[in-house]
Amino acid sequence: MTPDTIYITDVAPRDGLQNQAVHLSTEAKLDLIEHLVQAGVNSVEATSFVSPKAVPQMADAGDLIGRVQTRWPQLRSSVLVPNLKGLERAHAAGAQEIAVVLCASETMNRKNINMGLDAALDVCEQTLAQAHALGLRTRAYVAVAFDCPFEGETPLAAVLHLAARMVEARAGEIVIADTIGSAAPLQVKQRLSALRDVVPSDRLAVHLHDTRGLGAANAWAALEAGVRRFDSSVGGIGGCPFAPGAAGNLATEDLVLMAQRCGLTSDISLDALLDAVDFAEAQLQKPLGGRASAWLRRERAKRREAL
Repeated sequence: MTPDTIYITDVAPRDGLQNQAVHLSTEAKLDLIEHLVQAGVNSVEATSFVSPKAVPQMADAGDLIGRVQTRWPQLRSSVLVPNLKGLERAHAAGAQEIAVVLCASETMNRKNINMGLDAALDVCEQTLAQAHALGLRTRAYVAVAFDCPFEGETPLAAVLHLAARMVEARAGEIVIADTIGSAAPLQVKQRLSALRDVVPSDRLAVHLHDTRGLGAANAWAALEAGVRRFDSSVGGIGGCPFAPGAAGNLATEDLVLMAQRCGLTSDISLDALLDAVDFAEAQLQKPLGGRASAWLRRERAKRREAL
């Protein structure tokens, strides 16, 4: 990991699509991932092996992940699993990397997976242990790491404790999630700076939402804290279906533009990202795009007219 490079996992295929009124077909999801790959994205969160009754948009997870890995063997594609049963399904489908989610508050765990924090921690640790035994790569989310929609501000001590437990469980990447998009830059910098004392820098990532318009500012604060791994979603698609007020994710195009303007590289094409946004708009039948999308589209039009 080099300090002048940011590493992006685009979560649109999973986090972006899981709460949409329009359910995309497997072929449309593959086309969206194709657009991301063409843009230079080399890591995606492809789907989740949760109950189809709870999240019907992910009912095709088994078929999708097999086709993704066959079509793009070079692509890092992770899948969300809620427990050992989900891990079993993911492994049977051929998944090579799994992610678990641990909410940092009692109430959010109960709303999300119908169990308390201690039980959820046990499930995550068991799932990670079994994933390692199967030779899979792993990620672990610490969700509501800034604020919980039910309990208010999440104590930093709780976040540090859970992140440390995920390190002990050998999660390959620990992702600190601003699940409802309530964080502010100073809070982001302070928390991620503190987390670097318990999580190795090359394994620490951040997942930001843009609910209050501070997504890019929070990403800059994370950069100042030394973080170089980010989740984002092309077009800003997404939002947790179990967290009231969780609007769209930080848009990948906003993150890439900020990085470019600040002398950092991601090897991702902004023009090609806009093509992905256009495709997703047509599929989901609603306007999409990050804060900079209107300007980026005007600049793209100018370049194309000049050709």
